[in-house]
Amino acid sequence: MSRLAARLHVVPRALVRGLARGPRPQAPARILVAHHLLLGDTLMLAALLARLRRLHPHAAIDLTVAPPLLPLFAGRPYGAEALAYDPRKPGTVRAVTGRGPFDLALVPGENRYALLARAAGARWIVALDGDRPRWKNRAADELVPWPQAPSNLADIFASLAGAGDDAYEPGDWPAPPCAPCALPSGPYAVLHVGAGSPLRLWPAARWRMVAAHLAGRGIAPVWSAGPGETELVDAIDPERRHASLAGTLDLAQMWHLLAGARLLVAPDSGILHLAKLAGTPTAGLFGPGSDILFGPGRFWRRHRFEAVIAADFPCRDQNTLFGRELAWVRRCQRGPDRCAAAACMEALAPARVIEACERLLSS
Repeated sequence: MSRLAARLHVVPRALVRGLARGPRPQAPARILVAHHLLLGDTLMLAALLARLRRLHPHAAIDLTVAPPLLPLFAGRPYGAEALAYDPRKPGTVRAVTGRGPFDLALVPGENRYALLARAAGARWIVALDGDRPRWKNRAADELVPWPQAPSNLADIFASLAGAGDDAYEPGDWPAPPCAPCALPSGPYAVLHVGAGSPLRLWPAARWRMVAAHLAGRGIAPVWSAGPGETELVDAIDPERRHASLAGTLDLAQMWHLLAGARLLVAPDSGILHLAKLAGTPTAGLFGPGSDILFGPGRFWRRHRFEAVIAADFPCRDQNTLFGRELAWVRRCQRGPDRCAAAACMEALAPARVIEACERLLSS
């Protein structure tokens, strides 16, 4: 099975069902959120789900979710039903298109998923403007402009549903059930050292300094990293001075680890956004990424969050987001082939991170 087989299923259905377009529904009974985002961006859809639920309290809401992320949606946050979707697996594609028809579909991120929504029988599709090539925009019925001023990605996603000023409250996203796991006893802080790019990693010696400070304060550091990142912890703490759960927890278990922690320290990653949902005070380390785009924003304004970033770093000079050029965006998406060392991460002094931790702990 391949991506080509999935396209051969979607495109003809999208063309045929496009003939059934109707006027924009005022009170949609069935809504689809169609996307294929990574962990962090998927969790930032919480703002969109919250606004949809407030504006359409009786609507049935479905959203596509990458299969590994499904356990996080077991509690049906905001009453939404998560549908397993992977464009490389035609079985999941057919399952989504078979759920239709829908009165309304919203497409965060890439507008190519407007075709999936149309193939599922969506009568009216709303997407963000400016995707390339232009045929992606023509697949939607309504295009929402991007903000002209610096904005958070979660708040941008929420704008697809309409105007509002929603705010996350602890418990809005139910904690997912998980298999039993041994969580730390006593006060502890999670130090998640992994990231999706080597250019977001913080030097090992600096992690040790933060861990030593927390331990001296009576808060046990607990190392965390993804399944393929255990060597990062080995390099940071070869003597095993502190407990490590690196590579041992699934996402649902990670939620519960974060929920019990006094503090999370992590680079810009999906775990940073999981902590927002779990309500964990967070010190986020931003090197190439944007704290404006990926910090709390309006929706998580009550979340205790400290962004540690070197402001106006000279090579944080790229302004694209989902293929759109936005003048106010300041980030770097270069890979290791173009950047020999993560100077923007090395610019984050341990003292600044420790100060951020102290502010979070004292509040």
